[in-house]
Amino acid sequence: MTSVIEQIEAARIVPVVAVDGAEEGLKLADALIAGGLPIAEITLRLPHAMDAIRAVAKERPEVLVGAGTVINVAQLEEAVAAGAKFIVSPGTFEPVIKRAKELGVPILPGVATPSDVMRAVDLGLDVVKLFPAGVVGGPAAIKAFAGPFPQIRFMPTGGVTTGNLGEYLAIPAVVGVGGTWMVDRKLVTDGKYDEITRLTKEAIEAAEQLRPSK
Repeated sequence: MTSVIEQIEAARIVPVVAVDGAEEGLKLADALIAGGLPIAEITLRLPHAMDAIRAVAKERPEVLVGAGTVINVAQLEEAVAAGAKFIVSPGTFEPVIKRAKELGVPILPGVATPSDVMRAVDLGLDVVKLFPAGVVGGPAAIKAFAGPFPQIRFMPTGGVTTGNLGEYLAIPAVVGVGGTWMVDRKLVTDGKYDEITRLTKEAIEAAEQLRPSK
């Protein structure tokens, strides 16, 4: 069975989405499926985001759905119960990380400093989220971290676009990138799901061009 991290590696891009409720979640999932990228980190930034996770997990099982912006244990437990297959957190908060490990769900905590990475290593993790990537140094930061932490891989999120995708994906320590550019909230509220599909296809094409030849 392919692990969550292996699925992220294969996709190379994880859409970071903000949807409010089951209907938006399902429409967004359908747009991503049509675009060829059945994976989504649904952030808990909107009141009914958990309903979106629950609906996508139940009605679109082909989509690898995760919960993002998880900042406490209660959110973590609710997200896992709703069907989230992976957890993304903005920071290295030990209670959340430990509970995720107890529940057997992969977690990618946010790191921004060497101390953050050291905490992640101490907690037994080998994949983390560099966040906010564009602010804390981008590709240069990942290359710098890779020296003292060769056992750690990164999913940079925050400021990633089609324009700088190549800089990140060229780094061996990068497992994939998280991005919002193909799933901007305004596209959802305006009902422009066809545009989300188009941008998703564009992102996939850009990533495929950068994939090393075998």
